[in-house]
Amino acid sequence: MVKLSFNLLFLLPKSTVDKPKKNRPDPEITPQIVKEHGLTIEEFRRILDLIDRTPNLTELGVFSVMWSEHCSYKSSRPYLRKLPVEGPRVLQGPGENAGVIDIGDGLAVVFKIESHNHPSFIEPHQGAATGVGGIMRDIFTMGARPIALLNSLRFGEWDEPRTRFLLNGVVDGISSYGNCTGVPTVGGEIYFDACYNGNNLVNAFCLGLVKSDRIFLANAGGVGNQILYVGSKTGRDGIHGASLLASSEFDETTEDKRPTVQVGDPFTEKLLIEACLELFKHDWVVGVQDMGAAGLTSSSFEMAHGSEAGVFMDLSKVPLREEGMIPYEILLSESQERMLFVIKPGYESEALAVLDKWGLDAAIIGEVIEEKSVRINFEGQEVVNLPTFPVVDGALDLKRELKRPAYLDDVVQVNLTEIPDITRGDTALKKLLASPNIASREWVFEQFDHMVGLNTLVMPGSDAAIIRIKGTQKAVALSVDCNSHYCYLDPYEGAAIAVAEACRNIVCSGAQPIGLTNCLNFGNPEKPEIMWQFQQAVEGMGDACRFFDIPVVSGNVSLYNETKGDAIYPTPTVAVVGLVEDQEKIMTQGFKKAGDQIALIGFTMEELGGSEYLKVMLDRSDGKPPILDRKHEKQVQSFCSELIQKGLISSAHDCSEGGLAVAVAESCFSYGGHTLGATLTLDQTLRTDALLFGETLSRIVVSFPEERTDEIEELAMRFPIDFSLIGKVGGSDFTVNVNGQEVIKQEINVLKEIWKTSLGSYAGQVT
Repeated sequence: MVKLSFNLLFLLPKSTVDKPKKNRPDPEITPQIVKEHGLTIEEFRRILDLIDRTPNLTELGVFSVMWSEHCSYKSSRPYLRKLPVEGPRVLQGPGENAGVIDIGDGLAVVFKIESHNHPSFIEPHQGAATGVGGIMRDIFTMGARPIALLNSLRFGEWDEPRTRFLLNGVVDGISSYGNCTGVPTVGGEIYFDACYNGNNLVNAFCLGLVKSDRIFLANAGGVGNQILYVGSKTGRDGIHGASLLASSEFDETTEDKRPTVQVGDPFTEKLLIEACLELFKHDWVVGVQDMGAAGLTSSSFEMAHGSEAGVFMDLSKVPLREEGMIPYEILLSESQERMLFVIKPGYESEALAVLDKWGLDAAIIGEVIEEKSVRINFEGQEVVNLPTFPVVDGALDLKRELKRPAYLDDVVQVNLTEIPDITRGDTALKKLLASPNIASREWVFEQFDHMVGLNTLVMPGSDAAIIRIKGTQKAVALSVDCNSHYCYLDPYEGAAIAVAEACRNIVCSGAQPIGLTNCLNFGNPEKPEIMWQFQQAVEGMGDACRFFDIPVVSGNVSLYNETKGDAIYPTPTVAVVGLVEDQEKIMTQGFKKAGDQIALIGFTMEELGGSEYLKVMLDRSDGKPPILDRKHEKQVQSFCSELIQKGLISSAHDCSEGGLAVAVAESCFSYGGHTLGATLTLDQTLRTDALLFGETLSRIVVSFPEERTDEIEELAMRFPIDFSLIGKVGGSDFTVNVNGQEVIKQEINVLKEIWKTSLGSYAGQVT
């Protein structure tokens, strides 16, 4: 009996493949080999039933990647089907490489967010870089030009030895790839928490622009169409990245999986973008699919299955960059910057000429066949012959056990009588502004080229980034959000809050939300408590999207984010895209002029549960998250939007982590270089700590010229909506008076320096 070792799956040592023998028999498929491929014995029995024979080793590898959690969504599909995916603007919902939303004028935006968590923990630079490259390919695969990138990042505690290394590596990887390809990185978010010590998260978002009648899908078309390989040569990097790296939790062998991390080449990606967009101009292009997770395997099987056809391929024609590669490696490689096109017969030389002009490797490697199977030859021998259905859709929807986690029994409202109130808030404000979850992200943003293309109207640092749509008065606003601490304390409400806050950020920018994409990051789905968190979060997200009438048009599920049994907090990240009809109505968060009034839309409640204040000042992370009143949230957003469209206000800023005091301070700092002080005068019966630093939802801080006050107050009464004047812009200090007593007085430039430098100072420390 020949046994395939675990190392062979990951490394496939050159000694075993440098001089392959054509007639070397495959090893016997044993239970151990099945297990090493990430398949259960039950799944293997199902494979035997579906194809009525024992697969060879290469075919087992095909099933391994295609039935992995990362590719098949076998644990999550039953819940994802319940999300709202339709709407009047939706041109393409989930099921393709990315979602497509109509924005009028014959144009559409294409967008998606996706994870690259496990690779980024093992090799942060390449893991993050290839995450950016992969999400861009999902966009231009649809025929769209990528025009903006966002990211959502999670790291461990600041004092965790590996955190600084991961932070610097990930940021460098994102910046180097995006900058080299000429696609601006225009915003994002970063959170730090102990739950990410052993498993950081790197979620990458990309937005593209396309003519609404030139959208391309993963379609193989009719019999005889030619299969065209485009892009970089295939190497041994990334083998089993989807099945054995992204679909299992980390343990003592984590570092041994480094060879499964792909290696990116952004310069080739740039050439690939331009070459593909040129190919898309021709009517002889039938379909296209990115070679992402599972590489050539997923792209060929999914295109064939989606077209109810089959594919024949000859792997001997695939451009290779390493000698002695065997079919197993060629099919499972996740080498980057590769695409699979389907073109009409007779146009092969024309297509190859385009690709040769751009200096890309390309080859006709097969054709579409009538039989609903994928048949693959290598050096004259058939190495794979599998029907498409069992491979693509044969994995069963797993009805995993659900169990409410026991820790939630202890999650109750914070008993404020046990917490001494504060008489002054100076220390708390400074500590919050320096905290890793609130401090300025300028150290990150300054490493990104956010102005390439000259379409960025609102740069990183405001509630939402805004990208102009050239040739129109339109623009699109982009925001990504998730408070994972809230999701841990209440997965249902936490996910709904993420949707509400992302939409609120979009509205504060002057846009209307039109579509959402999600990246659902969770622990091991084999644990009932994790699946319960997932089910609750998806349900909360779906209900919120239905209430706010936001379709979910694309997304990604990332499970097994767990190390040695310790799972991350549930992190259902959402990215919302909004439409600005008139660029003149764009709004930003920074105060504009001394003498302007400051007002608060929405009311403040006495709640501190799950707040950054509780964590930073009292080292507590307990309590129920703030309450989301959806009707009130919608009123607040509608009123703010009305103020912006009528030209009544000068700034608008969402009130979130750190509460009211932090939101006003951030508006003082602005993001355009200038700084304005502010004086708040608050008359309240609330506790001072909850008033200043509580994180009550559905609140927006706005500023406006004093002469607009009567008009705005009259509009607020007609709505009706909670609206209160709370201060004035101006001076060199940030001063807060509560019921006639001064509780904060600090030089605004001192506060800004604390806020601006904390993250960069931490990242630059030498250990």
